[in-house]
Amino acid sequence: MTGVTRLVEVRQNLLKQNDIVARALRARFEEAGVFVASLVSSPGSGKTALLERVLAELGARWRVAAVVGDLATENDATRLARAARLVRQITTGTTCHLEAAMVERALDGWELGSLDFLFVENVGNLVCPASYDLGERLRLVLMSVTEGEDKPLKYPTIFNSADAAVITKVDLAAAVEIDWTTLDANIQAVRPGMRTFRVSSKSGEGIPDFIRFLEQGLHDQRAARRSQARSAPT
Repeated sequence: MTGVTRLVEVRQNLLKQNDIVARALRARFEEAGVFVASLVSSPGSGKTALLERVLAELGARWRVAAVVGDLATENDATRLARAARLVRQITTGTTCHLEAAMVERALDGWELGSLDFLFVENVGNLVCPASYDLGERLRLVLMSVTEGEDKPLKYPTIFNSADAAVITKVDLAAAVEIDWTTLDANIQAVRPGMRTFRVSSKSGEGIPDFIRFLEQGLHDQRAARRSQARSAPT
């Protein structure tokens, strides 16, 4: 039992330290006026394809950047560099998630005030990332239509910790005979009221609505910041 207790203490300390760094990051992001969204999903759900599409769409009007986490290789960063000028890879080795300190180090040398949107693509994993705050304003949980309608029921913690769900690869929905009613019911059972987007990075279906959602998030964040500044004592 002593060993188990020690493991619990170490984990609690790690999470506490992560939360301290995440709070500092969130304050930096708010001060800089950059809207930060993180993406988490299983491997192969289409995170990078969606992010590539989103960066290209938003990049036509806004200043965008991305930080990408993977166990190995810089393939995703190389791919995303086609859509954004600022992209940085975090290679985690055996660590199955990103931590706030990793994101903090990845931002070294970047002028956050020169950005409008920053996206953080987490390591492909639906378990560990649920416990680690990265200082993001918005956490998106992704799943593809090929993963089955019961995905939210199998991984309720990550759906509970996310702000919105994005269902990807909807161009394959007919082929895999996805049951939309059951999938929507399962998402709502785990996280009542969760907003859900259905998108296809290939066909572009659902992308405009998703882009508007992100842009509204930026506008709301900046409006809240201006309101706070006006109400602050002089």
